Amino acid sequence: MKKLALHWKILIGMVMGVLIGLLMTQFEGGKEIVQDWIKPFGKIFINSLKLIAVPLILASLIKGVSDLKDISKLSQMGGRTIGLYIITTVVAVSIGLLLVNIIKPGNSISEKTRQELVENYSGDTVKYKKAAAAQKESGPLQALVDIVPENIIGASSKNKNMLQVIFFAIFFGIGLILIPEKQSKPVKDFFDGFNEVILKMIDIIMLAAPYGVFALLAALVVESPSLDLFKALVWYAFTVITGLLLMMSFYMLLVWVITKKRPSTFLNGISPAQLLAFSTSSSAATLPVTMERVTEHLGVDEEVSSFVLPIGATINMDGTSLYQAVAAVFIAQAFGMDLSLGVQLGIIVTATLASIGSAAVPGAGMVMLVIVLAQAGIPEAGLALIFAIDRPLDMCRTTVNVTGDASVSMLIAKSIGKLGEPKVKDWDDNYPKK
Repeated sequence: MKKLALHWKILIGMVMGVLIGLLMTQFEGGKEIVQDWIKPFGKIFINSLKLIAVPLILASLIKGVSDLKDISKLSQMGGRTIGLYIITTVVAVSIGLLLVNIIKPGNSISEKTRQELVENYSGDTVKYKKAAAAQKESGPLQALVDIVPENIIGASSKNKNMLQVIFFAIFFGIGLILIPEKQSKPVKDFFDGFNEVILKMIDIIMLAAPYGVFALLAALVVESPSLDLFKALVWYAFTVITGLLLMMSFYMLLVWVITKKRPSTFLNGISPAQLLAFSTSSSAATLPVTMERVTEHLGVDEEVSSFVLPIGATINMDGTSLYQAVAAVFIAQAFGMDLSLGVQLGIIVTATLASIGSAAVPGAGMVMLVIVLAQAGIPEAGLALIFAIDRPLDMCRTTVNVTGDASVSMLIAKSIGKLGEPKVKDWDDNYPKK
């Protein structure tokens, strides 16, 4: 019997998690049982992935940059990577604005539902507004200051400081390029070995992925708000998900046209990372799996993946930026506001910049949305309108974020001649024998 592929195991775990979660909600005390005896295993799984995120970035980026052997190559790859990430983000925001203006989901929100949501989630609104206010008051160049850590040990202690870790790793890698090969070789050999150990740890952790996502989904179901609130927001969710599907199609079209890889090949290769991103709502937690799938199953050279993907997990949030555009206009529609073309163009710029600053962790997009709303003059209290359904949409947009990172890595690899055949072939019929 053919061994079941990992992504099918993860999918089965997700379905079972939803079913068990729904079943347990029918029993008194069922929610508490899931929270006390199932949810902790999901947290353990997430923590194990976060555990190796910083070591993975340090090892893979230092190895990737030092392997370039030429500063000009680093400049070339970096420029193309940032340029592509910005282009895809602008496309994502534009798709979101187009759909929300056509569908107009805010018109379906009744006054009664609006007041109920604002009352239920006003506490969360205050929390996110405070976080956003602190970020806004930090000054226009604070984001640039925050990239350079004052202590790499301290920066490495928190996954939200990923940009600082990336800066140090690139800086360290450049230093290795600039010193004589005789002195750099022992250091490079160490990080080569270190990188292989981390990749093997990923393989071990992924053995538990189906059980981890089962626990996460079961907990999500039992902790969800009432279904009445979800029904009131169905058009908003439909708009966001439609936009995310269009963005996924855009990625596959780019990959197909530029790399000549079929969409089925791309999806087969990246699907385990997509499913994990959906379960965890964290690009950072999914990064180890994304790197393994792109390198081993999509044929991207490790020199490219180790550089492009960690940066993408930090600054490329296409799903998040699309959601911010839809959410901002949706809230404005719910409050009866008519946004001008100039204001919506401002949303494109702000959402693009905000997505770059979003941390690769669950819920970070909500903090950045406050800034987008403030720029457009939309009532920030409207955040309460979307809290009820934000968690499942966060799962969907994280999937798009990860897919975007993978597609850009393939495009960059193709542009510099570093895209080859995958080391592991998931389905033989996708790779016909010559």
